[in-house]
Amino acid sequence: MTSRLRARRALRATQTAVLAGLLLSGTALTPVASAERAPLYRNPRAPVPVRVADLMKRMSLDDKIGQMTEGERAAATPRQAADARLGSVLSGGGSVPDPNSPAGWADMIDGYQRAALATPLGIPTIYGADTVHGHNNVHGATIFPHNIGLGAANDPRLVERIGAVTANESAATGVKWGFAPCLCVARDDRWGRTYESYGELPRNAVANSAIINGLQGRKLDDRASVLATAKHFIGDGGTAGGVDQGDARISERELREIHLPPFRAAIARGVGSVMVSYNSWNGVKDHGNKYLITDLLKGELRFSGFVVSDYNGIDQIGGGTPGLTAERVAQAINAGIDMAMVPNDYVRFIGLLKGEVAAGHVPMSRIDDANRRILTKKFELGLFEHPYTDRSLQKDFGSGAHRELARQAVRESQVLLKNDGVLPLKKNGNRIFVAGKNANDIGNQAGGWTLSWQGRSGPVIPGTTILDGLRAGAGKNTTVTFDKAGNGIDKSYKVAVAVVGETPYAEGKGDRPNGLGLDAEDLATIAKLKASGVPLVVVTVSGRVLDLGAQLPEFDGLVAAWLPGSEGAGVADVLYGDYDPTGRLSFSWPKNSAQEPINAGDGKQALFPYGYGLSYRRH
Repeated sequence: MTSRLRARRALRATQTAVLAGLLLSGTALTPVASAERAPLYRNPRAPVPVRVADLMKRMSLDDKIGQMTEGERAAATPRQAADARLGSVLSGGGSVPDPNSPAGWADMIDGYQRAALATPLGIPTIYGADTVHGHNNVHGATIFPHNIGLGAANDPRLVERIGAVTANESAATGVKWGFAPCLCVARDDRWGRTYESYGELPRNAVANSAIINGLQGRKLDDRASVLATAKHFIGDGGTAGGVDQGDARISERELREIHLPPFRAAIARGVGSVMVSYNSWNGVKDHGNKYLITDLLKGELRFSGFVVSDYNGIDQIGGGTPGLTAERVAQAINAGIDMAMVPNDYVRFIGLLKGEVAAGHVPMSRIDDANRRILTKKFELGLFEHPYTDRSLQKDFGSGAHRELARQAVRESQVLLKNDGVLPLKKNGNRIFVAGKNANDIGNQAGGWTLSWQGRSGPVIPGTTILDGLRAGAGKNTTVTFDKAGNGIDKSYKVAVAVVGETPYAEGKGDRPNGLGLDAEDLATIAKLKASGVPLVVVTVSGRVLDLGAQLPEFDGLVAAWLPGSEGAGVADVLYGDYDPTGRLSFSWPKNSAQEPINAGDGKQALFPYGYGLSYRRH
């Protein structure tokens, strides 16, 4: 075959592929149809790298910088987002549409998508939201236990199933990018984000990185798959004093041995994005640290997805007064951040980055690399072919099957710490007195990142409280009496259950540098119950281990319930003995607050060591 004939055949093959792409994309054909009228990037049969390259050739600098920018829905209307060519829009904690329902979310997100698709290149947006224990911003979603409870459950297969349900409920609303999982290794329980950690050893987060497989599914373009985000890179759980957004003053060896393994595991599972941490490492903010982001994450670990900054994280680079400056923007992008989460300052960020490119401070190669990474994931998610919400998924939103999975997770996360023969509770012929601020408060048991950033007390979400579960599980001739403060208890009761602990919080406000003890209300409730002479079971609802050493001798039973989420009845399932407690501590429980930080292998003697947990069968 001559070279000319081979060339003609190759040309015909290319033309055939282009025509096939036109037909698949629904583009009308005319006798003069050409590749220019049907861009190659719109051909779903073309390889993703080819589609990315074709699209990038057509993009202006404004298009490219826009793709690297993520704004908040409260600060950008669909039209404003499209005009700025934003690559992503997000909902921060508590930033929700009205109505806050799956249909309300789908309507809102589809509005952003329609505006994006109406731009000259029609690049779809990707909508992001925190999905840290279910689709936690949406009313009616299934709210799972926070990570500290899942770490105690030590059931990676269960966690993977939780990821799949979370993805299903997220995709049902149009959210295709979840800011989860948090893979931090919390080394100081005073830190306000301890409940977002699976445990104090890297192996806890490594094992539970299985949630990524559930979130992303077998293929990213499956209708119920979402892009996962491994966060926060790196060292946020190792800051001095457990200070949120503080300084991890640790050696590189400790950074690599303790805090890096979960991210290595996440990359092995194909995680699509990584979020940079607010903290510093030995005085240098992670958001501006090129060694960590480019050399270590992208180079050594060969991460091929895209890196996103945390909420206004670029504002803090270099210390001083927070805010966007040209220097901070250039340092962050050159360090390796691909997409900037600049919720309210997206217009300023775009202008600053454009100026830094023009000045030669940020090379076009860095802009192109960021776009290549972002667009690759958009193509892999199938957003170009299926940009709008698949509302057929809404039939399963908050379903009984999803809630039963959450209840199973609650059961598996319970850790029995002490039992002087008072547990399990008798279901028949019993008189049970229940007290405590967390017994009948679903907001408290769900914790932070539930409908709002810091969370709040009260009947904020549908589900069951621990008291609901105790009442529903009571058998014949059993009465369950409740008084929050413990008033009315007498010796006619056979057992008292005090459900105490923490109220909702998130990072920053959740730091407890002054100790981890119970508050005055809890201590008063416990004292009132103890004074009655009735055997006492204490259930702690908390986002971390607590300082209970002084009170422990007063308890006949102690159960750590962590932050169980919407299905508090799972706690009652274990208290009644319908399910044996199988949870084991993934954090060392200190004798007192003065022991903090305390971790396995550090030589400190814990009140309850890492891995501790009783069962009814062995007691």
